[in-house]
Amino acid sequence: MSATSGIGVSPELSSQFSSAVDSRSVRFIKVSVQNELLVHDLSVPIEGTLNEDLAKLQDLLHDDVPAYILTKLDDPATEWLAIFYVPDSAKVRDKMLYASSRASLLKSLGSTTFSDNLFATSKSDLTPEAYLAHRKHVAAPKPLSAREQEMADIRAAEREIAPSYEGSRARQAIVGTGVGLQWSQEVESAVEELGKEEESGVVIVTIDTSTETLVLSSTFHATADSLKSSLPSAEPCYAFFAWPHNYTNPPKREILFIYSCPSTSPVKHRMLYSSGSSGVFQAAKVLLSSSESSINARKIETSDPTELGEAFLKSELGYDTAVEAATAKAPLGSDSARSFAKPRGPARRRP
Repeated sequence: MSATSGIGVSPELSSQFSSAVDSRSVRFIKVSVQNELLVHDLSVPIEGTLNEDLAKLQDLLHDDVPAYILTKLDDPATEWLAIFYVPDSAKVRDKMLYASSRASLLKSLGSTTFSDNLFATSKSDLTPEAYLAHRKHVAAPKPLSAREQEMADIRAAEREIAPSYEGSRARQAIVGTGVGLQWSQEVESAVEELGKEEESGVVIVTIDTSTETLVLSSTFHATADSLKSSLPSAEPCYAFFAWPHNYTNPPKREILFIYSCPSTSPVKHRMLYSSGSSGVFQAAKVLLSSSESSINARKIETSDPTELGEAFLKSELGYDTAVEAATAKAPLGSDSARSFAKPRGPARRRP
């Protein structure tokens, strides 16, 4: 399972990027990973338009060494493009390191500054022609994914309900199907990967409130009893927990959708997460429909993440009752089986 690398941004890189944003005279900032830090390699000033300056990247990049290129856009001049350059010929360790560090880079420098991302696996992906094709692709209407198609079908079905149920339908459209949260590619990939594995694991997802987009917070291996210390204690989140257990016959590995909303969370966040939880759950069911691990039909909700654990999950899903019922039915002839004792009748009176 993919996970964040834990590599942070160096103070020098933060300072260089802040200065570049203010000056608006820097076109490219090259970033690399050195000694467990994201560091500033070099800066390239603006000399022409972005299309004209892109040619410089051919000399700045190596055929087998990954790098991040922070690129200032022409319009709007306040926004930046994040280029993730990970060549196919790079070492596997480097590919994994750079892939797991990009979220930390954007978050540390301010994700709202970057209006676009570009993934490149060779220098030919960074020519003016390739960038133009990328912009056309971004601007083109997006085809509906399976998840989006299901949401469209649900909305169409709702419109066919009799007008007398307009009030109920309006409420279902808001609460039942959620607020139309967008899934980032990282979240979708992480949830799909979780469904394909065999071990236990967690994918924690949060909402970027400015764009109402689901973003990947972290992924890691975990047990049911370690959930209580894994989820945020002061902010809401959605968690997908892969849980192998033997509370069913045969044993199975299922995905649990957990909506955690601590009572100390900001009211605005609590409302957004609450209204979006059903839509995210339904979308996840579609996404995992072809997965080897099924998603449980019930959502787990909690306002206190510290209560999560093996016993809590068993109780919420009814597995504790099933286990008790199974153990209560001892086989005939066993030592634990008690034979039925016929009640003794009243004592006979002596004549």
